[in-house]
Amino acid sequence: MIQVFKNARIDWLGNRRWFIAVSVLLMLAGLGSAVFRQVKHPNGTEAFNLGVDFKGGTVVTVKFRQRPSAEEIHAALNAQGAQEAIVQPAVDKPDEALIKLPLSGPAGGSTEDAAQVDAGRTTVRKALNTFGPEAKKDLQSEAGTAYKIEGTEAVGPVAGQQLRNQAIAVTLAALVGILVYIAFRFEWTYGAAAVIAVFHDVLVTLGFFSIFQWEISLTVIAALLTLVGFSVNDTIVVFDRIRENRKLHRRDSLYKITNDSINQTLSRTVITSGLVFLSVLAMVIFGGDVLHGFSLALLVGISFGTYSSIAIASPIMVWWEQRLERANRISAPPSRQSGITGGQRKSASARKREQAIGNAALRSRTTENLS
Repeated sequence: MIQVFKNARIDWLGNRRWFIAVSVLLMLAGLGSAVFRQVKHPNGTEAFNLGVDFKGGTVVTVKFRQRPSAEEIHAALNAQGAQEAIVQPAVDKPDEALIKLPLSGPAGGSTEDAAQVDAGRTTVRKALNTFGPEAKKDLQSEAGTAYKIEGTEAVGPVAGQQLRNQAIAVTLAALVGILVYIAFRFEWTYGAAAVIAVFHDVLVTLGFFSIFQWEISLTVIAALLTLVGFSVNDTIVVFDRIRENRKLHRRDSLYKITNDSINQTLSRTVITSGLVFLSVLAMVIFGGDVLHGFSLALLVGISFGTYSSIAIASPIMVWWEQRLERANRISAPPSRQSGITGGQRKSASARKREQAIGNAALRSRTTENLS
């Protein structure tokens, strides 16, 4: 493997307090932003900039004769005042796209919701008319037409809340599964440290979304789940090397073994994470509005996921292992607390000499008695 850092001797654990302080400040900044926006907006809708998928809105399905790019559709919607619209091209149907518009006001009864759906449909129609007239019946049979609205539906805030709860449940289930796997594959202290590091990555990423009010959609949730897997994979590589070195260097302290293990895997970490970072950066720059939230979540998450594998997970594991070791020494019997008894402290040769002297004395006393 290519070695970017040969014979690295960085004392990572020696700077663990600075690393943890930076992480705590970032998480507190994100928490402060969310709490401030929650207090500023009593309904809580501004703590995070939730997309249509979570707070409700209008979803318009459009079929095109020749589908424009998502950026062109978004620009046409912006011209009609729909700056928060989301354009999602259909993957399995190259001529269709979903256009999502947020609610223009608070949800009310069926009449108010129907009025908002009609208003959203009208806005979409005005924007798409810039590409050509709408087909009234069949897009293929009506020459000169550019598009046809296949359907319009409303996504209520109740459905959005259920979707948000399901997203949280899926993320927590993934973390529990990771904890069980690592506890089985290594030890439970390793698993707990890895899960804490993943929580750190997710919270820091959500903090950035709250501070900068980036929109959270289903693609962002997908990015967070991807981040969970990426961060744990990087952490497992470091933990696996720690486990190997503990078997090879039994006399070394866990502090030294952990530092050596991080330094030994540093080249692999930088190469792997660096290539992924460059790929995601290209998505941020050239991916357009459709992939903007997804790529931003990955960009922030991968950066701090790599950081947490070194600066968060490993120090927590070492701290936990040392506490358990001290607790075991305290709870052990007095003979074990001192290590070995006085007789056990003597070397084997000394014990043999004492035994030979004792046997000689016994034979001497026996001879005297016989005489």
